[in-house]
Amino acid sequence: MDSTESKFPQNPPLKTQKIVLGAQIGLRILVIATALAATWVVLTNKQSTEIIGITFNARCSYSSTCKFFAFANAVACAFVLLSLIFIFFFRRQGLNPSNYYYLFLHDLFIMSLVLAGCAATTAEGFIGRYGNSHAGWGPICDHFGKFCNKMTTSVILSYLSLSFLLMLTITSASKSR
Repeated sequence: MDSTESKFPQNPPLKTQKIVLGAQIGLRILVIATALAATWVVLTNKQSTEIIGITFNARCSYSSTCKFFAFANAVACAFVLLSLIFIFFFRRQGLNPSNYYYLFLHDLFIMSLVLAGCAATTAEGFIGRYGNSHAGWGPICDHFGKFCNKMTTSVILSYLSLSFLLMLTITSASKSR
């Protein structure tokens, strides 16, 4: 009688490995592109407006939340680029489950960092757009519309990056078993 081990192949077929590798590479390229675009939009975002004869400036360098958001996306872009190089380097030898485990940990850490940056910037953006009457903070987006719209674009790009990182984390976790 055949054992259970003989009925199921030990290694997945080569075609499946190529599909997973292609998905890993494609998703990592998408993360790099969206994180780099989000970082670029944040770092180049500035607007000046005159209110009652006084000129006010809005820049991300004035907000620690925006600085953290830009830093998180830049770090994510750099580290995902390093992991892409790692995948290309070890592709010839074949990625074994332990390598996928390290990629899982890497992707999980980067995803957490981007999530923290997105959450902080979303909270600050909500206050900037709608204010907080309990704290006495008025909305500023009616005066700095261009600045707020660019920040919204950057946050959307970063959430796209976050969704791609989530897909990478799930893929790496399933392949590390």
